[in-house]
Amino acid sequence: CKNTHTLSLPRTFSSGCSHFPTSFSLPRSLFSWKPKEPKPAAPSAPGWKLFGKIPLRDNPPKDSRTIQQEFEAKAGPVTGPHLQSQPVRRKNLEFEPLSTTALILENRPAHLPAKSEEEAQRHKQEYDEMVAGAKRRELKEAQKKKQQLKERYRQEESIATAMVIWNNEVLPNWESMRNTRRVKDLWWQGLPPSVRGKVWSLAIGNELNITPELYEIFLSRAKEKWRSFSETSSENETEDCGASLADRESSLDLIKLDISRTFPSLYIFQKGGPYHDLLHSVLGAYTCYRPDVGYVQGMSFIAAVLILNLEEADAFIAFANLLNKPCQMAFFRVDHELMLKYFAAFEVFFDENLPRLFQHFQSNTLTPDLYLIDWIFTLYSKSLPLDVACRVWDVFCRDGEEALFRTGLGILRLYQDVLLQMDFIHIAQFLSRLPDNIPAHTLFNCIASTHMISSNRRWNQVFSALMKDGIKETDRNSSPALRS
Repeated sequence: CKNTHTLSLPRTFSSGCSHFPTSFSLPRSLFSWKPKEPKPAAPSAPGWKLFGKIPLRDNPPKDSRTIQQEFEAKAGPVTGPHLQSQPVRRKNLEFEPLSTTALILENRPAHLPAKSEEEAQRHKQEYDEMVAGAKRRELKEAQKKKQQLKERYRQEESIATAMVIWNNEVLPNWESMRNTRRVKDLWWQGLPPSVRGKVWSLAIGNELNITPELYEIFLSRAKEKWRSFSETSSENETEDCGASLADRESSLDLIKLDISRTFPSLYIFQKGGPYHDLLHSVLGAYTCYRPDVGYVQGMSFIAAVLILNLEEADAFIAFANLLNKPCQMAFFRVDHELMLKYFAAFEVFFDENLPRLFQHFQSNTLTPDLYLIDWIFTLYSKSLPLDVACRVWDVFCRDGEEALFRTGLGILRLYQDVLLQMDFIHIAQFLSRLPDNIPAHTLFNCIASTHMISSNRRWNQVFSALMKDGIKETDRNSSPALRS
């Protein structure tokens, strides 16, 4: 609605103010007409009242204290049995309350019945209880913050001490010290972030003998394929990378899509982020290095964790060697036979450590592939908080593939009581999206309580026995995700 000098309002006026009639007439002499030098609108346009614009105020609005002082100046000081002539308005308080909590101690206005002595005493007691409760809460919160700060200092001191040991004692003598009891115990506590990448690289190794120069070769080849992909699809170029045009298109689309979904809360791998191009380069180079494997969903999380801890070329070398491990290769190449043997070995230790939960899963026909595939594909970096996932990686680099399945059993142990109350659907949903606030110390206590020994056989022995015995046809059909 806008001011107008006409005497009849148009119909459009009703759209802004729905309760106005479409038109009405006013005497022409009611408003003065000043066509010359219209007054420009002020930058801060006045608001609207129900029946028109409110005029601009010449003076700023007054606060409540100013209004009260003006009233007392005109009417004189208010006297009465319930008020004093002192400037302090509250007679029974020694302070000015900062919230409405203390209003319970106030006397009632003059036109209402005064409080009885008993009521005033009760109000004072209630107020004292409220203040005491607030003080207890503040004290509890302060103690909690103090404990958190103390724990943080303890962790920082522990990390600093461990960092000195790793840099000065372990890393210079890696081959002779890596398997000692002292180093294994230190490893279990979590690697200091400053040495994590170096230790991971040494533990993963470089059996493929990849050099930074080789990475640059495959990276330049991948960039050339990206440039020429939309322009040509000649047979020579297709053979150059060892994959069909459809496979290349699928890999490129998957990489682009998966990068945008990699650690989205960090906002560093998405387009425009500082690590977007770096992650794209590592994944693209790998698709040309291993065209027989190509890109598989989940690889982006593994590459991203390595990029956060290593330089670009070192990250690619660790990535290629890590995916070349038997367990990772079995999953990323979707080797059904080998995957079933891993699941069968996992169930042996599942039944050994958590028999009640194992029977509950069996009765609900919940097979390991429904939750383990996602965990193994991303090495828990998608399912667990990043700091917790890095500690899982620490143990994985120390103990090998056994640590991955032991971690899975640790998660099931942590949530055993919850899972026992759920049915098939809710269990599958819960395990596919674990809580975001998993405490690292609690999870690793559960992992430590999981013993990877069954009938005096360790993981490698159980898995080797399954490799020799093979998988029965009935076992092959028991996992819905692996039926072909």
